[in-house]
Amino acid sequence: MEWARVLEALLFAATEPMEPSRLAGILREGPEGGQGWPEVQEDQVREELNHLGERLAPRGLILREVAGGFRIGTAPDLSGWIAKLKGVVRPPRLSPPALETMAVIAYRQPISRAEIEAVRGVDCSGTIATLEERGIIRISGRSEAPGRPILYSTTPLFLEHFGLRDLEELPNSEELRRVKLPAPADPAGPQQEELIHETVESSTQG
Repeated sequence: MEWARVLEALLFAATEPMEPSRLAGILREGPEGGQGWPEVQEDQVREELNHLGERLAPRGLILREVAGGFRIGTAPDLSGWIAKLKGVVRPPRLSPPALETMAVIAYRQPISRAEIEAVRGVDCSGTIATLEERGIIRISGRSEAPGRPILYSTTPLFLEHFGLRDLEELPNSEELRRVKLPAPADPAGPQQEELIHETVESSTQG
């Protein structure tokens, strides 16, 4: 079908994951001053995306479903070649404390800084700021608790970075979300033991 070529071009040019409904809308509307395909439906786009994924599989590109949409990327086993092209000696990585803080937020969002620190047992202000700067987490509102503390949640970039379609794909998500959060620690008291180190290691290695 003719619009399949346009679909592939749209995915290649996109800088963010594209939802099938959005792709179908663009195909129906057509380019500025041009003619689209008014009959194209979302289910047809999804079917063609499946075919495109199969065609790309043996090549150097892959079609990934992440953050609620689809995007074309390079095959994971070719990451070393891409790093060579871009002159990357060592890809930037999050520190263990940042990964642990990110995991707490991912599983228990929306969550306040005090609740995060109650789980980790350490001050997390600097780590939270780093995650915000990298676009992995965002301020998503305020709690109804006294003082109305700021609440944090993950962003679509978090899903995209870890190759997740949605938060339900987090390992053991339901079980971990049911665990009761400890009360925020008394700043004058002893620091609590870090509780999620093993969880973070298992989820990042899996």
